[in-house]
Formats: sequence, C-alpha cells, structure tokens
Amino acid sequence: MAHIHWLQHVPFEGLGSMESWLLEQGYNLFCTRLWAGDPLPPVDSFSGLIVMGGPMGVYDLDEYPWLAAEKKFLREVIGRGTPTLGVCLGAQLLADVLGAPVTANPEKEIGWFPVIRSAGIPKEFMDILPREMVVFHWHGDTFALPEDALCLYSSAACENQAFLYENHVIGLQFHLETTRDSAAVLIDNCRSELVAAPWIMSEQDMLYGGARYAEINSCMHKLLQQFFPSCKK
Repeated sequence: MAHIHWLQHVPFEGLGSMESWLLEQGYNLFCTRLWAGDPLPPVDSFSGLIVMGGPMGVYDLDEYPWLAAEKKFLREVIGRGTPTLGVCLGAQLLADVLGAPVTANPEKEIGWFPVIRSAGIPKEFMDILPREMVVFHWHGDTFALPEDALCLYSSAACENQAFLYENHVIGLQFHLETTRDSAAVLIDNCRSELVAAPWIMSEQDMLYGGARYAEINSCMHKLLQQFFPSCKK
C-alpha cells in the first residue's frame, strides 16, 4: 500500500480535500508537524511527498530554524526521484532547493483569480490541467523557475504560478485543495492580510466560492491520481 508523507508548517494549514481523497483511495498518510518539532522521516520510508503552505518565508531561518533541516530533507527526496508536490510555501521551498530565487511578488494575491496554462506542457497533464481556471490564492512571495523546470501556469498578478521539474516535482503557488472550511480557518488565522489592494478579495467574496471549491478539488484529485504511485486497496 502506497505511503504518502506530508509536511505541515502551521497547525491551521492541512491537506484540505486531498486528505479524504487519498484515504478513500487506500493510501497510508503520515504527517510531520514541523511547527511542533516532529522529526523528519527517513527519505526512503514513503512513495510520495506533499509539502504544504504557511505564512513564513523560505528565508525566515532565524525565526523558524527547522527550515534548514527541511530544505536538506527536500534536496535528498528530490534527488531520489520521489514524486513531490508543493503547495504555496511548499512550492517556494521546492523552487528554493532547486536553486531558484524566491522573492516578494509585486502584489499579494489573495482570493479567487484565474490562471492560464502555459504552452507545451506534457501530454499526460493536458486532460488534467484546464487551459484556464479560477483558483484560490493566498501568497505574497513568488518563485523564479528552477533550471530545466517547465512553467505550468501564469496569472495577471504573478508570472510563475506552477512548475514541473523532471516529471517528479510539481510546485503550485495556488491552492487546488482548498475547501470552504479550510478557507474559513485560513481567514480566521490570517485576517490581518485582508486589506484593500488590487489582488486581495474580501472575506465574504472568498468564502462565497460556490461550485469553485468542487471544481478545484476535482482538478487536484486528478493531479494526485496522475502524479503519485498507484495504490491498490
């Protein structure tokens, strides 16, 4: 049975819709709560890795010293060719360990905004990743593309929204796993960021996602099915 490990940076950012889907498919799920001081697992103990988000930055090592150990761990995991998915901060960490700079984006992007798929993505992802979709964002930083990585999506506010590296590393700046409940928890913990700005939505508009939650969750589940090793129940 396939073992998926995931890294959590703050207690209020979990797997969202990914958790129930992975469990329903028969995957074993294990978590390292970096914020709680959990030890990182052996790099050969899982068949896939998910690196989640958080309000800290990739360079905030003084405040979050465990980031150094996490980066070393991610380099080893990537070097083994393990399928690795990063979301928001997770994507920035993956870009960072692959040698690409992570910097402040010109604008914070918080809420529901469209992303446009890049040309020339691999055929196996064409039917999974729509040409254009409205997704949930919550980020102030962004990443440059790592060397040999392929840009998957861009938006009007942020040039690099997602990347694929050597077919076994995917970084998503945006969130496809977000549910209405997980969005509400994020808002409760990060409400101070909701200020008047061109690419920041109101709390009410973010929570009124309607069918958008189901649409992005469905896309995420298809991506997981394509990306992670198959699991036989």
